[in-house]
Amino acid sequence: MSKDAVAVVIKGVMPTTNGCAVFLGNEQKTFLIYVDQSVGSAIQMCLAGIKKDRPLTHDLIGNILLGLEAKVEHVLINDTKNGTYYARITLQMSNELGRKIVEIDARPSDSIVLALQFKRTIYVNRKVYDSEEDRTEILQRVLRQQSEQADD
Repeated sequence: MSKDAVAVVIKGVMPTTNGCAVFLGNEQKTFLIYVDQSVGSAIQMCLAGIKKDRPLTHDLIGNILLGLEAKVEHVLINDTKNGTYYARITLQMSNELGRKIVEIDARPSDSIVLALQFKRTIYVNRKVYDSEEDRTEILQRVLRQQSEQADD
């Protein structure tokens, strides 16, 4: 990945009234994106290593990729416009005919689930990363509150 992208990890997933807030970041900064409840749950299940009785949509997509011998190379949150984030999933497939790399437009939330399933890196375009406000303090406050509630 080029220097125009920053590697991030999932630092937290919190339920909201309209879905989930996904906190992404690294040592320097944490920012958040909002996702719908079902994808937020899928992200939480991947992070917790919870196996489902039946495949969810993201599991189905992952199984199809495995069946086609395609690999998720990485995902890139590449743009944001009017509060909407955009992402690209980079796939690689090799066979007797050669190697093929394909980039697919996707929602960041779906991209994150696939990256977690395949244990691949999540990147954010440098311009997007730099334009985001640091939410590290908010994440720490929420995690502290959750810890205190769990202790009670």
